[in-house]
Amino acid sequence: MWMTRRVDNIQFLPFLTTDVNNLSWLSYGTLKRDGTLIIVNAVGAVLQTSYILVYLHYCPRKRAVLLQTAALLGVLLLGFGYFWLLVPSIEARLQQLGLFCSVFTISMYLSPLTDLAKVIQTKSTQRLSFSLTIATLLTSASWTLYGFRLRDPCIMSLGFQVPNLPGIPTSFICLWLFWKYPQEQNRNCQLLQT
Repeated sequence: MWMTRRVDNIQFLPFLTTDVNNLSWLSYGTLKRDGTLIIVNAVGAVLQTSYILVYLHYCPRKRAVLLQTAALLGVLLLGFGYFWLLVPSIEARLQQLGLFCSVFTISMYLSPLTDLAKVIQTKSTQRLSFSLTIATLLTSASWTLYGFRLRDPCIMSLGFQVPNLPGIPTSFICLWLFWKYPQEQNRNCQLLQT
C-alpha cells in the first residue's frame, strides 16, 4: 500500500476482524492474567490498527471503511460494557468473554473467503494475500496447540481450539486457489482487464 499508494486489490475485512479479534483476546488475557495472550494480542492490535489507518489514508471510499470499522467497534464496546458492568462473577465473565472472543476468531478466519466468488469468477488470486494465507495457517495451528498445552477449558474448547480450526481449512482453500490460479495466469488476467 505504501509503495503503490493504492488499496485496489487489498481486502480490508480480514484486517478489521483481526484487529477486533486481538482487542477481544487482549481483554480476555487481561482478565485471566495470561502474559502470552496479553503480549501477542497487544502487538497484534497495534499492527492491525496501523494497517487500518494506512488503508484508510489510501482508500478512495473512506465512508464504507469507516462504517465497517465503527460497526465492529460498536459491537466490541457493547460486549465489553456487558462483560465488565453486568457480569459480576469473574468465572462467568471468563466463560462468556471466551465465547464472545470465539465468534470474532471464527469471523477473522472466514473473512478472506468473502472474495471467494470473485477469485473463481476472475480466475485470479490477486485479491488474496499469499503471506496472509501462510500466516493464518501458522497462527491457527499455533493457537490450537497453545489451547491444548494450557488445558484451560475456555481456551481449549471455546477460546482457541474450535475457533482456530476454521483457519486451517480456510488457509488450505486459499493455498489451493493459489495453485489453481498461479501468478502468471493472474498477470495475464490483469493485462486483459486493462
